[in-house]
Amino acid sequence: MKKIPSKLNGYKGHADIEQEMSQVVWNSHSKDSFDRNWNDFLLNFGLADNKWLSDLYEDRHIWVPIYLDHHFWAGMRSTQRSESMHSFFNKYITRNSSLIQFVKQYDNCLGSREQAERELDAADFHTVIPCATKSFIEAQFQDAYTHAKFREVQAQFRGKANCITRLKNSALGYSVYEVGEQVSSSIFNKFVVTYDSVAAEVKCECLLFESRGILCRHALSVLSFEQASQVSPRYILERWSKKVKRRHTHIKSSHDEPLMEPRSKRFDQLVFRSQNICEFASESEELTAILHRAYDNVMAEMEALKAKRKGTSSLSHEDANLESVNEL
Repeated sequence: MKKIPSKLNGYKGHADIEQEMSQVVWNSHSKDSFDRNWNDFLLNFGLADNKWLSDLYEDRHIWVPIYLDHHFWAGMRSTQRSESMHSFFNKYITRNSSLIQFVKQYDNCLGSREQAERELDAADFHTVIPCATKSFIEAQFQDAYTHAKFREVQAQFRGKANCITRLKNSALGYSVYEVGEQVSSSIFNKFVVTYDSVAAEVKCECLLFESRGILCRHALSVLSFEQASQVSPRYILERWSKKVKRRHTHIKSSHDEPLMEPRSKRFDQLVFRSQNICEFASESEELTAILHRAYDNVMAEMEALKAKRKGTSSLSHEDANLESVNEL
């Protein structure tokens, strides 16, 4: 989309062309509607013979959102990962930095990122973002999600105000709704939303949840219409929970070597040994199956030991006295 000005600036009214093409790409809510809108766009502006646009259309399945929204992208764009990495390192190094400077600054980068995560974790647990509505479902997300992700969810709750929900048909707990959303003074977009009250499942054709993991305002509008008091746990993703356990915190870096915790050291040793085992086992299906069985047995043994230790270390009410409580 960023190439539009350079590719089409030779046409009269190229600003209108850019605006219309953006509308077609971002506001087509089905593959059929995209095809119709794209053809209308080419005819209206006399662009049917433009080779660049023809090539884009041939490759539509790898760049047009409606063709990709069936897959989960967590809201990430194609270049976002590299862009964020560039901005991350630009605070510490330049293209003229030496290799030694890079190694030192890399550790400073990690230290800075870990500190920022600790501060955000503290904010998540000790402060509260007020709900924008009286919805119990919004409060459910408020309790589960980090502040950053809850703000995104909250934007969808605010967007419900622009939605009008109408029941089209219903049978045996399965209902089909049409949700009209006012996007401007004269434009209404319509979305089909299905709701299964038995399975507590809601699905919108905009596919926001499927692509970004966030329930859209259209689905929330239907849940409100159905007077649902909470959503199924499947719609609250663990990846954005404030209680999630981050695996990367076990990975050591040289800036925390002097203070390295025993758990991190043990983790590092286990990773080193398991790497060799996994490489050996991956040579065949039979070896892989042996390793899977061994993992299952070891996991069961460790869980049993952990449960046993937890049981023996807990204090009963009869055994506890003031001295032992103070010591704890």
